[in-house]
Amino acid sequence: MVLYIIGLGLGDEKDITVKGLEYVKKSKKVYLEFYTSLLGGSMYIDKLQTFYEKEIILADREMVESGCEEMLELSKTEDISFLVVGDPFGATTHTDLMMRAKELNIEVKVVHNASIMNAIGCCGLQLYSFGQTISMVFFSETSKPDSFYDRVKINRQYGMHTLCLLDIKVKEQSIENLLRGKKIYEPPRFMTVNQCCEQLLEIEELRNEKAYDANTECFGMARVGQDDQLIVSGTLQELVSVDFGTPLHSFIICGNMHFIEKDYYNLYNIKNLKK
Repeated sequence: MVLYIIGLGLGDEKDITVKGLEYVKKSKKVYLEFYTSLLGGSMYIDKLQTFYEKEIILADREMVESGCEEMLELSKTEDISFLVVGDPFGATTHTDLMMRAKELNIEVKVVHNASIMNAIGCCGLQLYSFGQTISMVFFSETSKPDSFYDRVKINRQYGMHTLCLLDIKVKEQSIENLLRGKKIYEPPRFMTVNQCCEQLLEIEELRNEKAYDANTECFGMARVGQDDQLIVSGTLQELVSVDFGTPLHSFIICGNMHFIEKDYYNLYNIKNLKK
């Protein structure tokens, strides 16, 4: 019996590979991890179930990281599919899941797919010119993590681009409800390009180490891999005010650009968007 960890790609239910779909159809149960990323459309769960002809069990962070024993136990006697938006190894959580399965002598088969880590090349920047990827988390009144800043600084020193993965909050609890043990969850939140820009500028003002500034060239992107994907280039300050629409959003801080990369930057420039 096998635990299949299957990448779904970025667009919709049809982005699954032929091999992945074959594994889903033969599986006794199908789980969908839905907290590290989401496919397009608010009703995509229904579309997945219709297209795959399978009931889908939603797996939140708590279930995957600390409560997946039932799924692993089932994998000892049945074929089980665990679906991941993008590629299975786009998040460390899934690497941990695979290790836990291996420790239990469960056979694991992985089906890869497109992820934001490679699809981001649609903006015209070369993938081999990217440095370390960073994650931008939502700031609060009491917490403004800036560990990403040093990575951006290093990337910029070497002329490398920086992909910024923007925060997603799904099935999160407030501190008050967490302390009281109440299973009450906050509405989903998805960081926008605008919020990312504002937080980047705020940390540069605080750190003042010139890793970047308001005039640094950047790309804002939304719904990559979907029919209505949006790509806009401009300065950090310019992109603060662009409406990128519905989630999911991504952001790139540009390093040194080859002339072909610069042509793409000009093609998607905010000034053309306003025409």
